[in-house]
Amino acid sequence: MTPSSRVYRGHIFHIAGSPTVADARRHLVSLPDGALVTTDAGRIAWVGSFVDLPAVYVALPVTDNRGGFILPGFVDTHLHFPQTYSTDAYGGGQLLEWLDNCVFPAEARLHDPAFGEQIARDFTRRRIAAGTTSALVFGSAFPHAQDALFEESQRAGLRLVSGRGIQTVGSEPSQALLTSEAAALELATDEIARWHAVDTGDPATALLQVAVVPRFSLSVTPTTLVGLGELYDEVRGQGVYFHSHLNENNRPGTGEIDAVKSVYQVDTYLDTYDGRFLPGSARGGSSLLGRRSILAHAVHCEDSELARLAETGTSVAHCPTSQQFLGSGTMPWLRTTSFGVNVAIGSDIGAGDEWLISRVLNDCFKVHLSEPGEAGLSLDPAVLLFTGTLAGARALDMEDRFGNFDVGKDADFLLIEPDRWEPLATVLERGIRADDEEMATDQTLFALLLALRQPAIAGVFVRGRRVLAPAGR
Repeated sequence: MTPSSRVYRGHIFHIAGSPTVADARRHLVSLPDGALVTTDAGRIAWVGSFVDLPAVYVALPVTDNRGGFILPGFVDTHLHFPQTYSTDAYGGGQLLEWLDNCVFPAEARLHDPAFGEQIARDFTRRRIAAGTTSALVFGSAFPHAQDALFEESQRAGLRLVSGRGIQTVGSEPSQALLTSEAAALELATDEIARWHAVDTGDPATALLQVAVVPRFSLSVTPTTLVGLGELYDEVRGQGVYFHSHLNENNRPGTGEIDAVKSVYQVDTYLDTYDGRFLPGSARGGSSLLGRRSILAHAVHCEDSELARLAETGTSVAHCPTSQQFLGSGTMPWLRTTSFGVNVAIGSDIGAGDEWLISRVLNDCFKVHLSEPGEAGLSLDPAVLLFTGTLAGARALDMEDRFGNFDVGKDADFLLIEPDRWEPLATVLERGIRADDEEMATDQTLFALLLALRQPAIAGVFVRGRRVLAPAGR
């Protein structure tokens, strides 16, 4: 569907401006009878109460979604394309055992081109059903599967940042996913050349972009990291991203963090991505951190690591759903954000089994309410909405293009019709609301986010264009 100048009418929620997470509540906009005006270029021309619609827009066609809601599109900053069919996989254990027993065998199946095309279609369909308009996607080891992913995303009109999963060393179950160090660099360079900003030629406006994506430090060697640092030095200025995992599992002795420190003989896990991957955290290459760098999890960071993330503008993809599934613990919200680190949300499909970002935000609320002592807090709904939308756009260094309904941004949004999912409709219609208007607004947004399910998402739009799912099997 081609974008057109149009008015969308409904209850609008978004976080306006460019606040920090601490200020999100003061930037919450709620327009119970709101109007979102889009242009034929797919931009936001005006947003406000319908009764105040400027005369110049009165003659435009109106999509009447009264009784429903209009939200910014969800932004998922960490999920695994080749694990589309691996949610709720039993027989793993914690992280490293789960990778060997469940994930590596599943990802090896994408070696088959026909399977790669099928999983790319299904992955794209699930994203659309969940209203995920923008996503940072950990890719497949196999270039033909990556091609299928980019092709399906481009056909649908979704935003996608992805990169081939890089592994040059690993356990026996991972062997089908490994390449030589030279091949890993060649394949990454080729993917960047063929897919990065291919749709517009400009990383500031492109829907399709590429990331350099080593699985984690245990999947590569110091030699690989030297090469990746040199490659990233060459392409960082083109807007290429860096993405990997950090401090997910702290099981003493045999967990991920201790394994990284033992293999590299470094002081902190983050050092391996910061060019300090030689023994004693000596510098061995270029840093991979920066404004377009996003690290998933960060559950067990040291203070020095959080300070360095903030200093470099590196964001964290917080994945509370998968952290519960793998027994990884809970990223400490107050401690992490107090350092000034931008925290976005990630579904982490497939250790995470919720495609819908609002369901991950549901888990986010619960795990942080349960943090012990003074670390525990009740995240207000404005913070949840911020984390699932604007913080994700900020993590992707695309905040000037999407993430809220500020005038001039791309019109990435969702139409929510509660009547399509009766439990949501009844919670919104019959739930208790305070007499205080501000509290009543919080209660409505909270219920909307936590009770939302895919059937209630009636429309998904990117740049004002309705996104259509590829055909199922």
